[in-house]
Amino acid sequence: MKITAIKTYICHAYRTNWVFIKVFTDVDGLYGVGEATLEYKEHTVAQACHELESLLIGKDPHRIEEFWHLAYRNAYWRGGAVLMSALSSIEMALWDIKGKDLGVPVYQLLGGKVREAVPCYANGWFAPAKTPHEFAEKAKIAVKNGFKALKWDPFGSAYLQIGRKELNQAMECIGAVYEAVKDEADIIIEAHGRFDIPTAVRIGNALSDFDILWYEEPIPPQNLEGLAEVKRRIKVPVSAGERLYNRWEFKSLFELRAVDYIQPDVSHAGGIMELKKIAAMAEAYHIPICPHNPSGPVANAATLQLAACVPNFYLLETMSSDVPWRSEICNEEITFKNGQMTIPDKPGLGIDIDEKEIEKHPYEAKELRHYQGTLTDIRHNNAKSFFKE
Repeated sequence: MKITAIKTYICHAYRTNWVFIKVFTDVDGLYGVGEATLEYKEHTVAQACHELESLLIGKDPHRIEEFWHLAYRNAYWRGGAVLMSALSSIEMALWDIKGKDLGVPVYQLLGGKVREAVPCYANGWFAPAKTPHEFAEKAKIAVKNGFKALKWDPFGSAYLQIGRKELNQAMECIGAVYEAVKDEADIIIEAHGRFDIPTAVRIGNALSDFDILWYEEPIPPQNLEGLAEVKRRIKVPVSAGERLYNRWEFKSLFELRAVDYIQPDVSHAGGIMELKKIAAMAEAYHIPICPHNPSGPVANAATLQLAACVPNFYLLETMSSDVPWRSEICNEEITFKNGQMTIPDKPGLGIDIDEKEIEKHPYEAKELRHYQGTLTDIRHNNAKSFFKE
């Protein structure tokens, strides 16, 4: 069997554009799908996928480790979001091919199941709330829908520092949600790498009043030593890792004792096997893995394969709803019951994409919302659940 071609697809998804890939083989009808969604760099990452074609065409798709090593080595300017996202998407497509060719889910090729379903926390549940009361009401709905933990960024447009008024408003919002769901669900506070060290510490100390599950990316992601300092100076758990791109970067995170939870993204950190390796490193430090997973349906399918076979997998991030055409551009089947997603058993990743439906939703340029005070404008007006019970 040989690889014959790759093709990329960009699909508008309201807050971003999904980037998908197909890797084709010379076996009739056998191809794999992957996802490289990289917000605000969608065309760049799609081109990066095509730049890896020379390592693919005419090669055996089963030799996944060889491809990964050569793609990483031959880049010379290694790492970074663009290369690693392109590499990740192709790597997961190769696993999809292997699973389909052998007639088994990918998790069977990685050691088999350790669980039948994985607990989930919700992102995007709050849209379009603006006031503490609105957040609290949205939180009650999310918990009623089955989610056992809720994550959001309450810090408006703050960057590096935050004023007293804005901080008090953020804490009022957190308090309202905490009181609304404290007997039924955990809360997770996202900071999107916003703050300098003293501000992150100040906020972390204030968060100790709310028994949060974790405080996510309190400072910019490149300063792991600073993250470790923040963790030492506060009492709430700390998470990070969505903007680290391979096992070597996570090695430094572990050695510095900088986090309580890690959040690598299967679409950015090197793909399925690289996350399996990162998770094994984390297991040696007794650190749970809670992958970053706010992207599209193929990334979700790949992350579910990892959830099946990684012992220290703790929580799966998921969007509580999505654009109404999510169910049209793919054949995703997600069962969500009692706060958990069931691990699917179809061969490969268990998902396919529809090229013609994707063409109906062409690329639309989007800008970062995090410092514009529009973070809650994250969902389409007609957003709907993509789960079934």
